Amino acid sequence: MGTGAARAAPSINENGQKLKLAVIPDRIGAMREISPAVGVSVDDWVKRLSPDMRRLVEEIRRQKREGTRPLPSTNLIDRSAIMTKGHRLWLLDAIATLVDENYAGRSEMCLQFATLLDRALSHLNFPSRGVVGTAIYYALNGEEIFRWKHGWVRVGDEVIDGSVDSLIENPSVPREVSLAPYWGPISKIPRDRRLREEHIDMLPPDVDVENIWWPHLKRQIEQGMLA
Repeated sequence: MGTGAARAAPSINENGQKLKLAVIPDRIGAMREISPAVGVSVDDWVKRLSPDMRRLVEEIRRQKREGTRPLPSTNLIDRSAIMTKGHRLWLLDAIATLVDENYAGRSEMCLQFATLLDRALSHLNFPSRGVVGTAIYYALNGEEIFRWKHGWVRVGDEVIDGSVDSLIENPSVPREVSLAPYWGPISKIPRDRRLREEHIDMLPPDVDVENIWWPHLKRQIEQGMLA
């Protein structure tokens, strides 16, 4: 956790329950690191990577050690009427900080991010649902740049695409793809993306979400927003 000053940010959920945010961290410090392979340390795993990928991962690890990892709140396009802005920023950053414990950061963790956000909003009694589908990204001239399987969250007529700012760190995504996170009405989603829901797909189970991140996030919510 950072040492930024605490800010109160009360809001009301769908059941009329007042939410209280005890502390909103301004910056996150050192993190845990989660290896992609059981029984293999992150250090040993990184040694197996290609030189280019190793340089990318080591830069991410350096930022983690120094507490300078980027957060969604920095450039969020926020058009939401759910909770308060302080709650929205805190929740996105808290989830981003958790999934960023992946050894290579959060740029490949959109499904886990969506799962945690869906659970958090459901725990706060908002009518949330996680979505799996295809994200299509466009250039300024409307030309398609890239598409891939993606996860996001719907709450009524709002959509939350909360971790796309990290895609610049994913080597499988073209460098031309540079997006800001979005939280607001689906009808006002930025023109640089299209989110096409696949109704037959569901967010898959994930051992780190189940055993590490959701218990941690739930505790944060209950000790802060619901205290």
